[in-house]
Amino acid sequence: MGKSLFEKVWEAHAVQELPNGQTQLLIGTHLIHEVTSPQAFGMLREKGLSVRYPNRTFATVDHIVPTNEIREPYSDPLAQAMIVELRRNCEEHGITFFDTTTGKQGIVHIVGPEQGITQPGTTIACGDSHTSTHGAFGAIGFGIGTSQVRDVLATQTMALNKLKVRRINVDGCLSPGVYAKDVILHIIRTLGVNGGTGFAYEYGGEVFDNFSMEERMTVCNMSIEGGARVGYVNPDATTFAYLEGRPYSPKGAAWEVAVERWASYASDPGCDYDDIVTIRAEDIAPTVTWGINPGQAVFVDQNIPRVEDGNTASERAGIAEALEHMKFEGGEPIRGTKVNVAFLGSCTNSRLSDLKEVARHLEGHKVHPDVQAICVPGSQGVSQIAEEMGLDKIFREAGFEWRGAGCSMCLAMNPDKLIGDQVCASSSNRNFKGRQGSITGRTILMSPLMVAAAAITGEVSDAREVFGILEPASV
Repeated sequence: MGKSLFEKVWEAHAVQELPNGQTQLLIGTHLIHEVTSPQAFGMLREKGLSVRYPNRTFATVDHIVPTNEIREPYSDPLAQAMIVELRRNCEEHGITFFDTTTGKQGIVHIVGPEQGITQPGTTIACGDSHTSTHGAFGAIGFGIGTSQVRDVLATQTMALNKLKVRRINVDGCLSPGVYAKDVILHIIRTLGVNGGTGFAYEYGGEVFDNFSMEERMTVCNMSIEGGARVGYVNPDATTFAYLEGRPYSPKGAAWEVAVERWASYASDPGCDYDDIVTIRAEDIAPTVTWGINPGQAVFVDQNIPRVEDGNTASERAGIAEALEHMKFEGGEPIRGTKVNVAFLGSCTNSRLSDLKEVARHLEGHKVHPDVQAICVPGSQGVSQIAEEMGLDKIFREAGFEWRGAGCSMCLAMNPDKLIGDQVCASSSNRNFKGRQGSITGRTILMSPLMVAAAAITGEVSDAREVFGILEPASV
């Protein structure tokens, strides 16, 4: 019987089975940033250890770096201290660091792919929960904690329990105005925020076959929001075309050898899965969250659930808690909800294709006077290309702030934070209480174009109507 990509990659990197039943797994690539690495390096010093394979570790700064300051020292002394510490650790151990002065700095899950560091058939670890992003390339990406960061730095291995594999097929064609962000929000809404516990999600079907690499990354990025530790797409011609010519991709004769090897990791036809889920693309509409976890979502033309709509006591309690925090009434439409902030960014949706798609619709429109709109490119590389294309001018003329690269308002580790009970239309990945910096702040997740529509109208709106995106003519 054939094997899935997850099984192939797991077996290729398994060092040994440990007495507790876990597998000691070789980590092919280790990505680090300024938040979860300082303590790990400190643990190495305490034990007199060095980094085992510094050539397999790459660093950048993203979480705490301010997006509206260029010169150092930063106004936030903690941010300054953390970036200085990361520089020291990388220099001491000979680790490649994409610093703010290199033109390559950015969100770790954007920098890895655009540099060609993320490659099929390997294992990738990072002290960040959204490491599942890298699975878009047919890699197995694990988000890990500080103690595991220490383990990988010291040994290039870590102990893990093997996961089951669920195949999620999305077949058919997405309607105009429906994007990869809507696909993953719909999957999480359908399967639940705990539905993927103990699973790796393998995404496939016609929609994923036709997706670009950046669309695949958007979906894999939020696998963790659905409870899955890993999310991936089998490598194919689209994958190889994206990687060809990247700085860290193989060159010359080594390229052809690498492509042949990478292709061999794809799941075998007829391989066994622990579960299979099939979704029709035509059933997905622009999706927005209404609550305090990514699974609490509805289509933009639907109403917010009532407490009594919950099927269990736990669900009803979850709805009640969300309605109280969001200050919503069950049964009301989500469309028309006033917003104060529009945030376009994060490791989910701040790649060049996201910015291009928004810019081509945004031109000629103006941000609502009651809305603060922020556009934060995911990396200096994305920013440079976008500016060469004139996209920054389109955003600025519409009324968006054009910022430097970083995590920004996705999470409250930098100056970009909500104030009080502001409502934010966000292209990020989490809408937990306090996620964007205010314990009473309210986050509504949506696709980048839906964020733009909210910025223009000052309320949750259907981007298809705002920008005149029509259904294709019938044949």
